[in-house]
Amino acid sequence: MGTIRGSWLTVDQKEEILAMIDWAKSKGVSESRSCLLLMISRRRVSRWRMKRNEGHDLRNGRPGPRYPLHRLLPQERQAIVAMATQEDFGDLSHRTMAVTAWDRGLFYASFSSVYRTLCEAGLMAFRGPHCGHNGHSIAPARREITGPNQRWSWDISYLPTFEKGLFLYLYLLLDEYSRKIIHWLISWYQRAREACHLIEQGLISENILDLPEDQRPEVINDRGSQMKAKSIRKLFEDHRMPQLFARPRTPNDNPFVESFFGTVKTDHRYPGRFRDLEASCQYFDPYFEWYNTKHLHSGIDYVTPEQCHSGLRAAIVAARKERLKNQRELRKEVNGRGLIIVNRSIEKKVSANHELSPCSVMNP
Repeated sequence: MGTIRGSWLTVDQKEEILAMIDWAKSKGVSESRSCLLLMISRRRVSRWRMKRNEGHDLRNGRPGPRYPLHRLLPQERQAIVAMATQEDFGDLSHRTMAVTAWDRGLFYASFSSVYRTLCEAGLMAFRGPHCGHNGHSIAPARREITGPNQRWSWDISYLPTFEKGLFLYLYLLLDEYSRKIIHWLISWYQRAREACHLIEQGLISENILDLPEDQRPEVINDRGSQMKAKSIRKLFEDHRMPQLFARPRTPNDNPFVESFFGTVKTDHRYPGRFRDLEASCQYFDPYFEWYNTKHLHSGIDYVTPEQCHSGLRAAIVAARKERLKNQRELRKEVNGRGLIIVNRSIEKKVSANHELSPCSVMNP
């Protein structure tokens, strides 16, 4: 059978072990010695024997209480299912849906509780067109950042048009700490001039030039010709902003902006192709406004990038945890009252039945 310690055993295996120990005991081998030879805890064997003598089944039960006091209330389960079946929330993951419900005061339940409730209701399914990340990427070694405007990422992405081989180019400047879009622009060209304009507008919007030189953000980018152009490098040198370069063919060195482009292009509203520069601006202008002010970002505790950039993240997360804690205590109180009522009804039945002792019932 092999090592028994730490293994889950079937009813037949348990009965066989008990019979083997009883046979060895009849031949003069103590129970402790038999358990040592079988590499199984004697307390475990004693527990099996006690359960069998009391007439209980030896099948393995589920660990933990069957009805925990902090279990979801029926009305909370109904609220979760009702929210998931609404069209406005149909595209949200269970985590984003839970955070949205917390902020709107619809219900207060953990991510795992929402996930299990949706699975039980048959409402949990993959919501995107692509597979998840494999989890094997290794982040580059960087200095730790503790607030906004300490490290910026920027990159350029292709935007297909309806003309084969003709592309628009999306220039994007992102704050790594808050994930806020500092500035963006769209052009027909990949040139250093557009890149300089992107960086300069970011410096102006965040008032970076008013900061001491040692407090200005470092900037990480790829090794494209626009990133290595003399005008770009001189811009960073003049403003005393360190420029970091990602390794060739290593997108994980600049993961935040790369991930953002994936978020943009897998959004269900993304048109895929654009007619011209004006049409692309008409799409991205409200999209980036929504992203900065309304999108609950999973990488920053499901607050919006604007809230994180403004320093409100800690207060929002603390308030959510407090509301979840209060709701958990309320469940304990409500479910505990129900348990007291059940125990009292059991006690009355036991008192009326002389075959059992009232002492076997736990008094509330």
